[in-house]
Amino acid sequence: MAHITLLGLILWLCLAAAKPIESDVFSDTTDYPLPNLGNVAVHDPSIIYHDDHYYMFKGGVRIPIFKASQLSGPWQKIGTVLEGESVVRKQNRSRPWAPTVTQWKGRFYCFYSISKNGRRNSAIGLASSDSIEPGSWTDHGALFNTGKGRLSGIYPYSVTNAIDPAFFVDPASGKPYLQYGSYWKGIFQIPLTDGLSIANPKKPNADHLAYVPNKKRKPIEGSFLSYKAPYYYTWFSHGQCCHFHIQGFPRKGDEYNIRVGRSTSVHGPFVDRDGKKLLEGGGSIVYGSNHKEVYAPGGLGVLSGSDDGSDILFYHYLNTTIGVRHKDAQLGWNYLDYVAGWPVPSDKRPQQHQVNNEPDPEPDPEPEPEPTDPSTHREPQSSDTRLLPRYLAPVLANMCTCILLGVLAHKGLIRRRWIVIVPIACLVAWFLAVSGVRF
Repeated sequence: MAHITLLGLILWLCLAAAKPIESDVFSDTTDYPLPNLGNVAVHDPSIIYHDDHYYMFKGGVRIPIFKASQLSGPWQKIGTVLEGESVVRKQNRSRPWAPTVTQWKGRFYCFYSISKNGRRNSAIGLASSDSIEPGSWTDHGALFNTGKGRLSGIYPYSVTNAIDPAFFVDPASGKPYLQYGSYWKGIFQIPLTDGLSIANPKKPNADHLAYVPNKKRKPIEGSFLSYKAPYYYTWFSHGQCCHFHIQGFPRKGDEYNIRVGRSTSVHGPFVDRDGKKLLEGGGSIVYGSNHKEVYAPGGLGVLSGSDDGSDILFYHYLNTTIGVRHKDAQLGWNYLDYVAGWPVPSDKRPQQHQVNNEPDPEPDPEPEPEPTDPSTHREPQSSDTRLLPRYLAPVLANMCTCILLGVLAHKGLIRRRWIVIVPIACLVAWFLAVSGVRF
């Protein structure tokens, strides 16, 4: 009887520990409008408007290409950028991340990332095409590397992670730039040549734009640069992006959200609404989780509007009514208003809207002065900002099962082989479930 009582106590303690922490992690704020629906699954979208159609590129096998006459779809997958693995000889080269696509001097260019979660052994590659259509792209390989490879020992490559490229043409000078970076030392900007190679590759004259100093976790990435006279805007994603069903949810507000800073110079310094520099951890939140339906928006870009149209902010987000796995991410977008020079997502719904991919006109020669400064994949996550990971519950439950089976086997009530078979079967079933396999 004593053995049964002790066993019952052990099982009760294990099950109590294994019970997931209940927490309302989905924000119910209505401070942000619901997105206009893109009606397509995507992560880290890049969208370009060409020949009366939208072309969308996303991270995935060989960089998928989609086409639609409207941002709301229907989107048709028409092929891929690459015909095989990237010529960049690093891990994950069959599934490039976070592409950005642009048209420059009559040719289309696709910058892409080759990397692995939590590692700096990364590269930013480049492919080009004269028609944007699948089958027309040439892979030129890596522009530069971090961690290992060509130029990886040169600053800022020696302290950064070569992912999340973003292309921009300065309307004042006509010069092209590339922004990149994730965690570690944050986001940098590098001048390019007219041929879109690195200007002065061994001394790239890079500008440091955004960083989170004095903190173990530096969750900024996925930058984008846009212009609306008289300001340049550096956008970025801040917080945990994904894998919530495996790693668990962060505390409310620590998930992905879209932030921005502005400057009157393409080189910065960029500051937020409070005048705090992005290099000091600043950044004003433009769009975050809302209505208990939109969760962790990020991976953004901006389509510049024509004279009679608005800029459009597009991004991926998790629709909580669909799911929170990486594959569940959806395309969302909102028109932008500018209030006192700061972008604000609008609740305006789709009408006929014209966009162009040309840079805005030259800035006002006498821009409004910057606010006064009163005095940002992936590194390991800090456990102090995380709820109980969901995988911990089945692990603890399996420990309880092993204890019970061990006692039963010791008493001769079951065969010993069940001590191994049952826990393994449980773990396999759990792994298939979190991987999205339906039973």
